[in-house]
Amino acid sequence: MIKVFPDIREIDQSCWDKCAAPKGATFDPFTSYSFLRALEESGSACSESGWSPCHLGLESSRGELLGIVPSYLKSHSQGEYVFDYAWADAFERAGGRYYPKLQISIPFTPATGRRLLVSDRVDSKVIETELAKGILSLADRLKASSVHLTFLDQEQWHGLSKLGFLQRTHSQFHWENRGYRSFSEFLDSLASKKRKNIKRERRGALESGVVIEHITGKEILEHHWDAFYRFYLDTANRKWGSAYLTREFFSIVGETMAEHILLIMCKKGGRYVAGAINFIGSECLYGRNWGCSEDYPYLHFEVCYYQAIEFAIHKNLKRVEAGAQGAHKLARGYMPTHTYSSHWIANNSFAEAVSNYLDQERQHVDREIEFVENKGPFKDSE
Repeated sequence: MIKVFPDIREIDQSCWDKCAAPKGATFDPFTSYSFLRALEESGSACSESGWSPCHLGLESSRGELLGIVPSYLKSHSQGEYVFDYAWADAFERAGGRYYPKLQISIPFTPATGRRLLVSDRVDSKVIETELAKGILSLADRLKASSVHLTFLDQEQWHGLSKLGFLQRTHSQFHWENRGYRSFSEFLDSLASKKRKNIKRERRGALESGVVIEHITGKEILEHHWDAFYRFYLDTANRKWGSAYLTREFFSIVGETMAEHILLIMCKKGGRYVAGAINFIGSECLYGRNWGCSEDYPYLHFEVCYYQAIEFAIHKNLKRVEAGAQGAHKLARGYMPTHTYSSHWIANNSFAEAVSNYLDQERQHVDREIEFVENKGPFKDSE
């Protein structure tokens, strides 16, 4: 039976997490109950911010949760990182109403992962199909113009295509661990010019006397969050015009999932002047937000890219996802990779137009990734 939960607290945490991280699956911090509950409790993802929770669950006849989908009814397209503003504009100019729409994603988080979360006690493909059907029923019930599952893993993306969902691709730059035993070994894999440039940037980042700290687990205290939130607000105000995450959000995740958080903080003269927050999965380090109160040459590259690589090598993680976009990451060892999203549009004529556009867009993304890969920083790209 399909059920809809307008508040994640209506769902038992252990039941949610058995679907989000079943036995044999990798741990994704962003689909965990703790992360999503923090978004709701803090007022970051709520009806007032345009992210109304409506999580979709599939229960057995005995009331056991077999699958869950993190779902939000959206009144805008902000905080998604897969842009459909042009679709909304075109549909409304034609006399349609694009909002509300149903968003299946992790709010404000362009990190890849599963979106149809299924317990290991059932046939995952069967339950994923039932969840997808439930999503379409929910969209009809809520009078949503469309459904958008963003930053999907590739397998679920293919599966939804077979059910009639439209396929979209984009690209991000990820760092892949090729079994490196140290940062020096990673540097040795790069072309000479790129290797020298990274060494120069790393020296330059610390020439001013900045000291870098790694803070995780119980070491993270409220004064760290106070400092980091100032940096976060500075970046948000310069880039987006408003901050998506509230100060309370950071306190909550610091209390409930600190062992999965890495703060990289920068000190100068006894004061914190910059910092970045990362979330730690079982296979991946996810770089999320960065900010600073004072500008220092190359410090952003050092904190967000090189320190993240060092941490991933030390913890034997398979990759680093450093957020959306950023071709400048290529010279620093981050290579382009496909990201995937699936879309369903209720209006058949508009769906056909979008489908034609996506056919061309996917080809463009493929060509762009191939072109950039050929200009990669590694010796074998020379």
